[in-house]
Amino acid sequence: MSFFAPPPQLAARVHTRLPDAYRTPRQNEWTRVNAQGRAIHSLLEGPAFDAQGHLYVVDVPFGRVFRIDPAGQWTLVTEYDGWPNGLKVRADGSLLITDYKRGLLSVDPASGQVQPLFERYLSEGFKGLNDLYLTRSGDVYFTDQGQSGLQDPTGRVYRLSAQGTLTLFAQGIPSPNGLVVDEERQLLYVAVTRAQQIWRYPLHDNGQTSKVGVFANLHGGPGGPDGITLDADGGLLVAHAGFGAVWHFDRWAQPQLRIDSPAGRIVTNLAWSKAEPGALFITEAEDACILRADLPAPLTRHAP
Repeated sequence: MSFFAPPPQLAARVHTRLPDAYRTPRQNEWTRVNAQGRAIHSLLEGPAFDAQGHLYVVDVPFGRVFRIDPAGQWTLVTEYDGWPNGLKVRADGSLLITDYKRGLLSVDPASGQVQPLFERYLSEGFKGLNDLYLTRSGDVYFTDQGQSGLQDPTGRVYRLSAQGTLTLFAQGIPSPNGLVVDEERQLLYVAVTRAQQIWRYPLHDNGQTSKVGVFANLHGGPGGPDGITLDADGGLLVAHAGFGAVWHFDRWAQPQLRIDSPAGRIVTNLAWSKAEPGALFITEAEDACILRADLPAPLTRHAP
């Protein structure tokens, strides 16, 4: 981004906070490795809206899934033995979850029942699933990040077809994280956290890719690009975890806007409101809250 002038800045605001009843600091295997052994109360991720305007989020280290109503009230949908990270709402209302510990899961939001869909690929266990994207045709792309990084560039992206066939789409990635498909231009974007980059994958009719390149570079910092989403014109919004901001790039990778967190710096993921054009909701994990930013036209939501 040093090639461009600093973009305009927009301040987000706190929409709602994780209730105090769910803020008990504790430790487990996940926090010992991923939080430097600190006791933490939560790590919010995976925001997604259902057709009724409820916002679902996950709590990674403690296997919790929450539903937040339009007024900002929280309900615990389920708490299970897992580390959920990405979440999407399917057409039938069920929740599709990428779980670091358990693989690809389905959750019934009414009962909280958790059902495993894929726990491994070709008898081999996943490294640790991270995020997912559900296309209009019903295909699912998801990242397998594990502990990969510049020291171990072995992260992967999988594709689950609408017909139920799971294939390895891409590999050799240092920490694949958030992802989104631009279906109009037949492109898959992947946030590569430890490399501080967004990678661009052309999608071919045979389900393969070629000529993969870097779409954008972030400046660095203690974290990196996490969740990503598209705007209506094919531009990309990137949650920069550790920096406390969301960057907006147009489809030529020129920075257009910086959205700043008024709370903590660990902005993890993004979701457009289905009811209010231009309303972007952001999970912020350090202070465990949901942020809202109202973007000016034409920075409207991407129609999935």
